[in-house]
Amino acid sequence: MKHADLRREILFELSDVARAMRTHIDQRARQHGMTRAQWAVLARVQRQEGATQTELAEALEIQPISLVRLVDRLCAQGLVERRAHAKDRRVNLLHLTDRGRDLLAELTPLGRDIAREILDELSESQTLDLLHKLLLMKRNIKSASAKHVANGAEQGGRDAEAR
Repeated sequence: MKHADLRREILFELSDVARAMRTHIDQRARQHGMTRAQWAVLARVQRQEGATQTELAEALEIQPISLVRLVDRLCAQGLVERRAHAKDRRVNLLHLTDRGRDLLAELTPLGRDIAREILDELSESQTLDLLHKLLLMKRNIKSASAKHVANGAEQGGRDAEAR
């Protein structure tokens, strides 16, 4: 197989693996009355207690409106609460409730089980190597995206000048 074809095949497989993983995690989370997206929000709120909705959306790399809907559901379930910002009443800070903390404690072993299932036959060194390679790919994607955005802005400016 040619190097270019091999690279393309890797990207196809990565996409398939990501889709299969999302589906599997959603199935497992549903057993606890959650979705994968809700679980991700709960975990991120735990890590960034008191973050704004905007900060959380950026950290999760989702649109703010999508986060608002997820947070609305989590608040309705009594898992997350919005607290007013001390200096800006327009801003809400997100905090876990005791019920949210309890649910995350219940989900922690599930997360470990899922990781064990998915990475079952990889040694610790292979797992660490895979992590480093995935992080490198993520950096490459962000760099390429930034270049394309910059080139698009540059091209847009030239198109406007040509008119």
